[in-house]
Amino acid sequence: MTLLEILHQIINFNDVSRLLPVVSSSLLAGALLGVAAGMIGPMVLARDLSFAVHGISELSFAGAGIALFLGWSVSAGSILGSVAAAVLLSAMGVRARQRNSVIGIFLPFGLGVGMLFLALYRGRTSNKFSLLTGQIVSVDTQDVGVLAAITVGVIVMTLILGKPMWYAAVDPVSARVHGVPTRALSLLFMVVLGLVSAMAVQLVGALLVMSLLITPAAAAARVSARPIMQIGLSVLFAVVSAVGGIVLSLGPGMPISPYVTSVSFLIYLICWGIGGLRVKRGWGRREVAAAPA
Repeated sequence: MTLLEILHQIINFNDVSRLLPVVSSSLLAGALLGVAAGMIGPMVLARDLSFAVHGISELSFAGAGIALFLGWSVSAGSILGSVAAAVLLSAMGVRARQRNSVIGIFLPFGLGVGMLFLALYRGRTSNKFSLLTGQIVSVDTQDVGVLAAITVGVIVMTLILGKPMWYAAVDPVSARVHGVPTRALSLLFMVVLGLVSAMAVQLVGALLVMSLLITPAAAAARVSARPIMQIGLSVLFAVVSAVGGIVLSLGPGMPISPYVTSVSFLIYLICWGIGGLRVKRGWGRREVAAAPA
């Protein structure tokens, strides 16, 4: 098999125009998830919670696996698992070393429980596979409705509590001194992060959630130091990654997760190059100097 034949199996646009109307709800779900993940991603980085996203996604996977085995709603199981993990992480300490130790415990436990119930499940193999690699092309109207509600909640939270949340993330000690309810904001943020992580599992699977919650935000941070710009660019990058990944996967008929992660990684590489130019030419210093206090 030649290299061109291999590439054609990976990337082609056969029947894409015919399939796009069929997956319209999936494209909408991908766009909604991109908005939610993109808005919350910069705050995840500011709070140093990148590793926590992985831990939450594994318990989300465990909840989804249990729900699949019991014949319950997989989305509901995924949400319950991720929110439980987020609340536990919020309650068990904020120090990075302590938090990372707890997450290191969550990871193998959640993955092990999820794999156990997937092994016990006697239904279609594709249902098992999709929890690890994602499969949003089968999204239904109810899932889109849940995702839309979560996205609206993220937008409202960012608009109303964005400034105090960012303040508490960057300088928690000073924020507490100035009366910011850091503990309550942390719990609220972790619950919302759990909800977004649960829905991201539906798109890219439990193993690759960070491609939507972390990579777009990290790419945005390479381009701009301003929180508002980071959030805007992160949303743009996450939407392009999610929707672009779905479109690219249609022709080959492959799982969408490798396409979503590849688009997200390519965007990061481009922004990494732009970030290097910013540092070399001093653009970053001028931007920081111009940013409001």
